[in-house]
Amino acid sequence: MSTLQHSMEPNVGASQLINLDSSDSHTETKIKIHSVEVETSTSPILPEFHGVMVDHEDIRVEPLLNDDGGISVTWEDLWVTVSDIKGRRKRIVQGLTGYAHPGEVLAVMGPSGCGKTTLLDALAGRLGANTRHTGDILINGRKQALAYGTSAYVTQDETLIATLTVIEAVYYSAQFQLPNSMSKSEKKEIAEITIQEMGLHDCMNTRIGGWGTKGLSGGQRRRVSICIEILTRPKLLFLDEPTSGLDSAASYYVMSRITQLEQREGRTIIAAIHQPSSEVFELFDNLCLLSLGRVVYFGPASATNEFFTSNGFIYPTLRNPSDQFLRMINTDFNEDIEHGSTGKVAKEEVINILVTSYNSSDSHQRVKRQVSDICRKGGGSLETSRSHASFFTQCLVLTKRSSVNMSRDVGYYWLRLAIYVTLAVSLGTLYYDVGTSYSSIQPRGALLMFIASFLTFMAIGGFPSFVEDMKVFEVESCSV
Repeated sequence: MSTLQHSMEPNVGASQLINLDSSDSHTETKIKIHSVEVETSTSPILPEFHGVMVDHEDIRVEPLLNDDGGISVTWEDLWVTVSDIKGRRKRIVQGLTGYAHPGEVLAVMGPSGCGKTTLLDALAGRLGANTRHTGDILINGRKQALAYGTSAYVTQDETLIATLTVIEAVYYSAQFQLPNSMSKSEKKEIAEITIQEMGLHDCMNTRIGGWGTKGLSGGQRRRVSICIEILTRPKLLFLDEPTSGLDSAASYYVMSRITQLEQREGRTIIAAIHQPSSEVFELFDNLCLLSLGRVVYFGPASATNEFFTSNGFIYPTLRNPSDQFLRMINTDFNEDIEHGSTGKVAKEEVINILVTSYNSSDSHQRVKRQVSDICRKGGGSLETSRSHASFFTQCLVLTKRSSVNMSRDVGYYWLRLAIYVTLAVSLGTLYYDVGTSYSSIQPRGALLMFIASFLTFMAIGGFPSFVEDMKVFEVESCSV
């Protein structure tokens, strides 16, 4: 046993565990590597490797279920429909089955309109009022709601306050997300650590910026959004197009930071991603490929090429695999695809071939077995609730943040103040010494009517800022 343990330790991380129980007639070995349990069963007559009898045919890989409090998510026969203006139901997602394990990154890929965001919304419980879903969505093998702080959702649209700096945006969010039992210094420390984890320490005091104001780059703003969502250290993280609008280098750095957190803390990460580079694609553990709301492939990302090749779709080497996959299943453009020796086939036929092949493949059966095993073994119960800042604390923090925002917004605050002062001086000059006789009643009425009309028009000018604040409120109300 000592020989085996010594020979395998260099390949096993600090968080991994090896248990060996040996006897003269039979040897069982269990190896826990992150969130995967590899169970081998051997007999004495088999070849010996590093002191252990191993049979390649007798190896089973099973998910390790939440010994560290992680979250496993499964969905089976998931359908999502939405009603159109005529009241008819339109299918967005059709019969999806899959899973996500702790310590792994599941990438959901597909062309625009294939149902990536809808799948994430369904799993996170954020579907709209006109949307219905059927099928089973289970957390750790049972139906249970995701309590506050156990999950986070980074939306595709960035809803950040442009006038705040990075540290201010994250610290204000920490003040009303984290509980009152934590001191301000502890909250600020958590905010700074989170910023450093996402590689933003060099721009902590830089304003976020937005339309008309220079600030952070697109990749940095995306990482700020992620920082705000992971303050509570959620065990389940949803990312909707985290690399949208970024160049290949920025996309890689954003996703590599996320995968580092996943590997270190054992989070379950489900990311809908549009078209990753080859370097980003290599960071994914599993891949769910969608087209027209149907599953084209679900399984290890490294085995996707083998799946397409086995169905007669071969792409040139030294090219980004995700580019070729998405080109084959994108139905927005009428372009025939080469299919083995049969020549070119239409896109709809390509998708039908791939969907039919996947549904009858061993990969699909393995996914079903994984889902069944997770549901059968279950997992730890989630926390029913986590405390956050009290209502009074949230009001104080939001009032302070709003004051800082308005004081830095020249168009919203200072320009309006200058207009009011100018108006007051002008009207005071025009109506100076109007008198107190009966003849002064009409000028006074005209003055009051002018002031009321002007204030009404000036109030309408504040609606753009109000709309931006409502977007921030919408996102934060889902997190708190």
